[in-house]
Amino acid sequence: MEWLTKFPTMNDDSLRELKKVIDEGFRAFTRTYGDAIESFFDPLQFFLIYAERFMTRTPWPIILILVALIAWLASRNWKIVAGCVGTLLAIGYFDMWDDTMKTISMIFVCTVLSIAVGIPIGIIMSRSDRFQNIVNPVLDVMQTMPSFVYLIPVVMLLGIGKVPGLIAVVIYAIPPMIRLTNLGIRLVDKDVLEAADAFGSSSWQKLKNVQMPLALPTIMAGINQTIMMALAMVVIASMIGVQGLGQPVLKAIANQYFTLGIFNGLAIVGIAIIFDRVSQAYGHRLQRHREIVHG
Repeated sequence: MEWLTKFPTMNDDSLRELKKVIDEGFRAFTRTYGDAIESFFDPLQFFLIYAERFMTRTPWPIILILVALIAWLASRNWKIVAGCVGTLLAIGYFDMWDDTMKTISMIFVCTVLSIAVGIPIGIIMSRSDRFQNIVNPVLDVMQTMPSFVYLIPVVMLLGIGKVPGLIAVVIYAIPPMIRLTNLGIRLVDKDVLEAADAFGSSSWQKLKNVQMPLALPTIMAGINQTIMMALAMVVIASMIGVQGLGQPVLKAIANQYFTLGIFNGLAIVGIAIIFDRVSQAYGHRLQRHREIVHG
């Protein structure tokens, strides 16, 4: 009856050999193509460095004015604007301004990259059921894989630094962007598409003038979720060199500094609330606009 209590497994030597072959194969791939892959991501590194320099070197009053302006244009709500400015003032008062600006610059670059990659994939998924059936299992794996696991291949390929951390964050955060773009376009009313066909619209015109504007509130929800997941990855990404609020939290964990961890953790929460409220308010405004248009 032992075979019922102990699951049959691969022979230890065979399993060890299989793991060794896979590891050596990946190391050989890294040695052969690592430099080429690293140079491919050079533009991304320049973008990240430029964004970080802008956020850290711009005087804080100008940053506050820019944040207030963006919040107002997105929400048209003075309470949200006051909340954003008050949160940033509190962060600055507790001497976390530079780390916060580095984190915001990384989240900004992650979001731009996720939009640039995720929206086209979502559009293709919405047009092809076969492509959707292929991509969905990949997205399932990306969303359920423990976030620490993403760091292993990225570090082996690109080493320790900002760009590897950025790529790991994007891989972790991009699935909602793809899924909700696909969903938003598929939910566009068929009658509206038939009307566009009746006016002789091409596929590109239908996408640009009908499907994307009507799907925009759903796409904005995808952007919101992508930002939240990117912020959730900040502390883990700090393990491989991403600067910002994650590194003090990591230091607090290693050295048991309670207040350091709590303060920087609350700063991350504050940024998350700012992004969440502003993007949600903009999505609601788009939703109301769509309802008025469809009357």
